Amino acid sequence: MSQVTINDNEVDIVIAALHSDLTSFMEEWRPVFSRFHIIIVKDPELKEELKVPGGFNLNIYTRSDIDKVLGSSSSNVLFSGYSCRYFGYLISRKKYIVSVDDDCFPAKDNKGVLVDPVAQHLTNLKTPATPFFFNTLYDPFCKGADFVRGYPFSLRTGVSCALSCGLWLNLADYDAPTQSLKPAQRNSRYVDAVLTVPARAMMPISGINIAFDRELVGPALLPALKLGGEGKFRWETAEDIWSGMCVKVICDHMGLGVKSGLPYVWRKDRGNAIESLKKEWEGVKLMEEVVPFFQSVKLSPGAATVEDCVVEIAAAVKEKLGPLDAVFSLAADAMMEWIKLWKVAGTGTSPVA
Repeated sequence: MSQVTINDNEVDIVIAALHSDLTSFMEEWRPVFSRFHIIIVKDPELKEELKVPGGFNLNIYTRSDIDKVLGSSSSNVLFSGYSCRYFGYLISRKKYIVSVDDDCFPAKDNKGVLVDPVAQHLTNLKTPATPFFFNTLYDPFCKGADFVRGYPFSLRTGVSCALSCGLWLNLADYDAPTQSLKPAQRNSRYVDAVLTVPARAMMPISGINIAFDRELVGPALLPALKLGGEGKFRWETAEDIWSGMCVKVICDHMGLGVKSGLPYVWRKDRGNAIESLKKEWEGVKLMEEVVPFFQSVKLSPGAATVEDCVVEIAAAVKEKLGPLDAVFSLAADAMMEWIKLWKVAGTGTSPVA
């Protein structure tokens, strides 16, 4: 792995608390997380008090903090379920955000060594991405790799990497139909590789294990697509996939990179895929409209900031997807409100202590 300097004060760990007892989760992550500041956002729909062990530098945010930021007006921006983590993205003032779901634990690599996902995510983000020409040895900035013969020297400096998408051992991030058909299937393949996702290629970005440069693309990580009957399991949601496609389109437009691969986390088994299928089927069908839309989106030269890009995408969603399903119109409205909220609460002094 390439050696990069990590400034602990540049990093926020953001945790969406969907479970009240975070004791085992935090203790498992103590060797990795204890040196960084942690933002824990409690799901507003979670009734029980949070249990968090001591010895961490952290802030916990609850429904009252969210209400304080949103104000008294009704909002299309919803911070419930997994979407509560976006509140952490909003109020953070650090350059780098690392986010891991609270049903994940540290993984071990092929040599049995504990994986430090923060270090690997930061390495991905701090080394260039190469989205305009694919390197067949994957990330040329990883230790032991380089650019292959035929790779243009004019492209070897790469571009800034804005988003790092990690992976998962044990319970992979399948959708409910796939997991229902293969209930016993688990991912045990630890692939020691990182690659840059090519420009103009879409991908289903998972929010389970990600990191991003908040200064480059912060406003693009947004809660927008809320499925009817959305539940508390990943395969019952699509907010991260929608957000990821927004980020990818914006990165392509602004000449930024996205990486996928290392680091891994270990996901524990939870949920019933067959029961979840009843809720997520809506999302599965919507993807057949969502993916072609994002593949065809063209942003104008006038979209010079991330905020500009989100506004243009929202307008296109309203025009092209809105007539197909009301959920898309709501998503477009949420995107517009998110940008207004970011301009007020996402910059300058944090709106909550």
